[in-house]
Amino acid sequence: MSMQEIRFGIIGCGLMGREFASAAARWCHLLDMDVRPRIVAVCDVNPKAVAWFEQAIPDLRLATNDYHQLLDDPEIDAIYCALPHHLHAQVYREIIWAGKHLLGEKPFGIDLEANKSILEVIRQHPELLVRSSSEMPFFPGAYRLAQWVREGRLGTIVEVEAGFWHSSDLNPLKPINWKRRASTNGIYGCMGDLGMHVLHLPLRFGWKPRNVRAFLSNIVPERPDGEGKMVPCDTWDNAILACDVVNEQQSFPMTLSTKRIAPGHANTWFLRVISTSLSVEFSTKNPKTLRWLAYTPGAEQVWQSVDMPYHSAYPSITGDIFEFGFSDSILQMWAAFCDELVHRTDMRQPLYCVTPEETYASHLLFTAALASSERQQVVALDL
Repeated sequence: MSMQEIRFGIIGCGLMGREFASAAARWCHLLDMDVRPRIVAVCDVNPKAVAWFEQAIPDLRLATNDYHQLLDDPEIDAIYCALPHHLHAQVYREIIWAGKHLLGEKPFGIDLEANKSILEVIRQHPELLVRSSSEMPFFPGAYRLAQWVREGRLGTIVEVEAGFWHSSDLNPLKPINWKRRASTNGIYGCMGDLGMHVLHLPLRFGWKPRNVRAFLSNIVPERPDGEGKMVPCDTWDNAILACDVVNEQQSFPMTLSTKRIAPGHANTWFLRVISTSLSVEFSTKNPKTLRWLAYTPGAEQVWQSVDMPYHSAYPSITGDIFEFGFSDSILQMWAAFCDELVHRTDMRQPLYCVTPEETYASHLLFTAALASSERQQVVALDL
């Protein structure tokens, strides 16, 4: 099988940039792929961050603190960009203007206006593939859940609950960083940081909120700045969004939650769908387990569970009996991006990364949620 190579540059050499480098190094883990990424250039203003890539990627040919060098390089096909939210509009647009394909990080702009400006440039360059990162739906349990939804097996939906929770901010002495400042993270707070993960599958299923009543909490209003001073922590720590979904078939309530202070949780992503024919739930809290209740009128109502085999979007060398983890979901997400970049609508499987239009829908929801919290009332949406 011939292998098509995609030459990548990375802008932002932090945690997720390193995860991409690890995924690219593990590409042989995937079976029967006819496309692979090769990281040829990286950029970060932090020399220590760049140094890790220089050691980890022997054939890296460009390491710089000026991202324009990557954009000007004709030997780079695509960019992975993982920068703070306030830089998205500027850098994402420049990447697209330079003619590079882009996988960016959520929320695709610090606010609604920034998101609109990015989407306008994308519309001017339809030849480019532009997507947002979201890896959790590639866990085998989540992937099976999505398959059942696509197959129309659920019947009438009663309610949906989806969320992304962690507890790293429970410690009030944790030093402040860019995600805890509105000037760099944005006024969405935890919604901008975590919300696209929660919305990826609901939006893909067509479950678009008609309205929202938001409950936002700033639980730790001050944090240490690392120099002995307490400074304002002016972003929302937790958000609960109560939404009403209405489509041509039915209407149902949908609760979406993003929490930085959820004691006992470490990046717990979950989706729970209660329906009349098939109810189903998956959580990364128990990453091997998929739970479901198949109902026949008059029959007993029994929740069942199964340890999911190592099956996801793209086959791999790992045996069915072994466990799937976060690094595997990253690898699967990157396989989906590269597959779509080369094959577009002829992808090997149906789950693709978050689209720019889906990021726009998330911004409309988060903006309405801010208004709902301020007014303490339900705010209508037109998604």
